[in-house]
Amino acid sequence: MENSKNEDFRFDSIDLILYLYRRKIPLIVISLFAFLVSLIASLTIPPKFKSTVVMFPASSTSVSKTLLTDNPYQKGILTLGEEEEAEHILQVLNSSQIRDRIIKKYDLTDHYEVDPDSKFPLTRLRNKYKKNISFKKTQFMSVEISVLDTDPQIAANIANNIASLMDSTMNLMQQDRAFLALKVVEEEYFSLRDQIRVLEDSLNVLRSFGVYDYEAQAEMFSNAYAVAIVEKNVEGAREIEKKLEILKRYGGAYVSISDFLEYEKEHLSELKAKYAEAQVDANQNLPYKFIVDHAYMAEKKSYPNKSLIVFVSTVSAFFLALILMFVFKSIRDRVNR
Repeated sequence: MENSKNEDFRFDSIDLILYLYRRKIPLIVISLFAFLVSLIASLTIPPKFKSTVVMFPASSTSVSKTLLTDNPYQKGILTLGEEEEAEHILQVLNSSQIRDRIIKKYDLTDHYEVDPDSKFPLTRLRNKYKKNISFKKTQFMSVEISVLDTDPQIAANIANNIASLMDSTMNLMQQDRAFLALKVVEEEYFSLRDQIRVLEDSLNVLRSFGVYDYEAQAEMFSNAYAVAIVEKNVEGAREIEKKLEILKRYGGAYVSISDFLEYEKEHLSELKAKYAEAQVDANQNLPYKFIVDHAYMAEKKSYPNKSLIVFVSTVSAFFLALILMFVFKSIRDRVNR
């Protein structure tokens, strides 16, 4: 049984070889034709040069909280980011803000030879942009910007420029939100500061009436009044009674305002710290990346790979011709039965 299988396999293999041998001329002609066509086609493809920027994301930590607060668990501004930060960078790099600025700066409509009057010129331009400019996350959690272009200097310039635009775009996004937060904190801070000034003015009015420290004065005047009564100092007792009457009239207000003022001053101190943090966040302009490799002008082309194009085209033509021969032979055999 096993010998029979081996014989069938040997027969099929020999039969295939004989079949190929009988049709070697058309197969060689087709393969040679495919070789020549692919070689000519590869020579007509304009060469492109590749430039690459490799960078690590910075930790997405608040600069104000890092510099102005004492938190041992807070990440520093020099800490490398993780996968989440790398994903954020990729989203920003693929944004229309960066794409449109690069297209405008380097006039890619003309550079990519896109006719503005053609059908769907914007779609064609964006497709070419996406084909020539790509972003990816590496296995080491870095982000790679790759640019292909027929001009090696333009490829390097675009790659480096995109890396710079990533920082300005991220800062702009953060500042839009930070300025709104700053405005809210600023309004609350100055409002509370004005309120404290009103309270202090009220205390100054009460002090002009002779109320400086209600509890201490009340104790002192009570003791002095008792001494005056014991010593039968009528005139002194009357003077003390007047002062006690003033304390009785304004003392409660003094205590309430004084306690409330102390509370509000503590609140103002907290708001002042938040105000300082908001100012730092609104005005920060730090990089969100650590560049490992800047893009440089490539000396050798990266595209197209002529040998690969010729090899794949020739082999594909050979096998396609072989399959078609098998199909035609099967059809002819069935018709002749």
